[in-house]
Amino acid sequence: VQLQASGGGLVQAGGSLRLSCAASGRTFSSLAMGWFRQAPGKEREFVAAIGRSGVGISYADSVKGRFTISRDNAKNTVYLRMNSLKPEDTAVYYCAADPTSFYSGSSSHKYDYWGQGTLVTVSS
Repeated sequence: VQLQASGGGLVQAGGSLRLSCAASGRTFSSLAMGWFRQAPGKEREFVAAIGRSGVGISYADSVKGRFTISRDNAKNTVYLRMNSLKPEDTAVYYCAADPTSFYSGSSSHKYDYWGQGTLVTVSS
């Protein structure tokens, strides 16, 4: 499975971005997907997850109400819509895929495939 994340950039606090992650190499609807992020000097942390059919969805408390994860199985793509961005959201954002579970949630060890990351910088 190959994952290609895109959509990062520089945005002012309060702004919005939409990240995309395109998958190839496997039937996309068979993949549970997640977004994680890693800020400078910090460990990677869970952001959001979505099940194969889009039914199971979860968010980290820090982004709940501001971020929305979604997927389009016809386009082999998972999205992360980020609103009301804060400087503390600055990080490299990674998409991840789990081909063995219907839904993988926040457990990073469940995800076998990772994208290259896309940088989101939120200025104050």
